[in-house]
This record gives sequence, C-alpha cells and structure tokens, in this order.
Amino acid sequence: MATRLVQINMKAHDDSALGRFWAEVLGWGIDSEGPGVTNLEPVGFSYPDPLAVCVDIIARPEPKTVKNRVHLDLATTSAAHQAELVARLKDLGATLADVGQGDVPWTVMADPEGNEFCVLEPREIYRDTGPVAAVVVDCSDPREMARFWGEVIDWKLHQVTDDLATMRSAQGVGPYLEFVRTPDTKTGWNRVHLDVAPYKGDDLAAEAARLRALGATDPDFDRSAIHWTVLADPEGNEFCLLSPR
Repeated sequence: MATRLVQINMKAHDDSALGRFWAEVLGWGIDSEGPGVTNLEPVGFSYPDPLAVCVDIIARPEPKTVKNRVHLDLATTSAAHQAELVARLKDLGATLADVGQGDVPWTVMADPEGNEFCVLEPREIYRDTGPVAAVVVDCSDPREMARFWGEVIDWKLHQVTDDLATMRSAQGVGPYLEFVRTPDTKTGWNRVHLDVAPYKGDDLAAEAARLRALGATDPDFDRSAIHWTVLADPEGNEFCLLSPR
C-alpha cells in the first residue's frame, strides 16, 4: 500500500481573496467545495495527478504568528523571468520578506496574508515542474524525514544528506517535495500542511495503521467535526490522510 501527495492545505482569514492571489500567481483555476474553502488546481486538470500538487485554502480565524514550516518555491526560466515574476507578484500584493536568508540568489516573499514563499533563480532541475518547483518542509533531521515520507508516499527519493532530502513522483513529473534542515523549532499547529490520499480501492483504516507503524502519531485535538484522519510526522508536522481517490 502507499499514499500520494495530492495537495497542500493553507489556512487564511479570507480564503477567497488569498485564493484569487494564488490563482493569479500560478495561472490556475478556482473552485470551492463549500463555504470557507477555496480550491486551486491547473485549468483542465484531472485531480489527483502527480503533474501538480493542488492547493486548498481554508478560512480560519487564528492569526499567523510564526514563520510557516511548509512553503512553496516558484520556478523561473531565466534571470529576466525571475525579475519579472517578482515585480508581478508585488503588483498582486506580495511583499519582500526577511527570514534570515542573507545574501541568496532567490527572492523570499510573503503573500497578502504573510505566508512565506520563494521565487527561485533559474535551476535546471526545475525546468519541467510547472510553476511550483517544490513544496518545502522545514525540519531538524532531513534523513529521518526522508525515511518516513519515503515510505509514506510512492515518490522516488532523489537526494538525501544531513541538510536536504528531495523526492519527486515516480513518474518524474510535477514539483519536488523537499525537507530542509533549519534551526527553528515547531511551535503550535502548522498553518500550511500536506494532504495525502490512498489510491481508489485501498483500505483507509489499514493505511492509517501502516502510517502509524512507520512513526506517525495522532495529534491531540477534538476530531468530532472532521471526517478525515489527521496525523503528525516524526517531527510533529500535522498532515491529513484523506479518503482513497
């Protein structure tokens, strides 16, 4: 059995407004499965597909107080494209952000609700990913995260070091999933997290048990209002195990 990464979940005070921003950034379409939920995916996309990791934006009242531990890296094709994209993002309402990155060739920005993201300088590895080069997760131990997530999802590991682990869909399409060593510690619930789903016909309870055997844990919160399974990886990052699809 295995799951696959299908989307990221992002909390927002105004899901509709933030959804419009990210739809403009990515060139994706907008939908909504209900009040307080904005769904983003490429136009003409057949969900789920490894060609893209979709974005669900969920309305929540809690304020953002710390740097997100999950963020998007955007791909560019040239130095001119990077500069043009940064300028366009500012026009859309993004701002430059300082997360202690120092002098780096990429540009760190924040969306209108303060969620950090990066506009990368052109890199050959991301030439065919689409607008999202990578979904990046801060962590203290990339090797352990590679061990866990490499068994959770059916993606291929490309690199594992003390500072960075990267993986991509087994089909070699879509964005990368990257685990980057950072000195920060996790505090509170993540406002951005990963959503994974088993394949059609798989047993959800059996998959949840498999993930727990790999090291996933059950966060302590009131589950009465949800119909999906919320787990946490070995570093405490929450993620959702959705129904098979």
